[in-house]
Amino acid sequence: QVQLVESGGGLVQAGGSLRLSCAASGRTFSMYGMGWFRQAPGKEREFVAAISWSGGTTSYASSVKGRFTISRDNAKNTVYLQMNSLKPEDTAVYYCAARSTAVFGTRPDEYNYWGQGTQVTVSS
Repeated sequence: QVQLVESGGGLVQAGGSLRLSCAASGRTFSMYGMGWFRQAPGKEREFVAAISWSGGTTSYASSVKGRFTISRDNAKNTVYLQMNSLKPEDTAVYYCAARSTAVFGTRPDEYNYWGQGTQVTVSS
């Protein structure tokens, strides 16, 4: 069982930056592929970024590539999402997810565990 707790969301102006953190419980964190998803009001949950167990492989949605960076620190059981050059269309609730395999996925149904989400609001 893995429990995930996100933090770092907030209100920021367009062009600004935020760093989200996701703290995971459990001693097997390093064996999990991790992902970030987001969901805006009235829209489906969408893939943002993912990272393999070692951090050696990452994947990004085209809408965030070049602006967002996913990373992980297995010693701290934490995964991060650095978000730069934020746009109003990035406004959403951001969720951290864990998949009980070493590789990551890009679909919500590929993940076993979810955090409660953290709100990110980007003003124009």
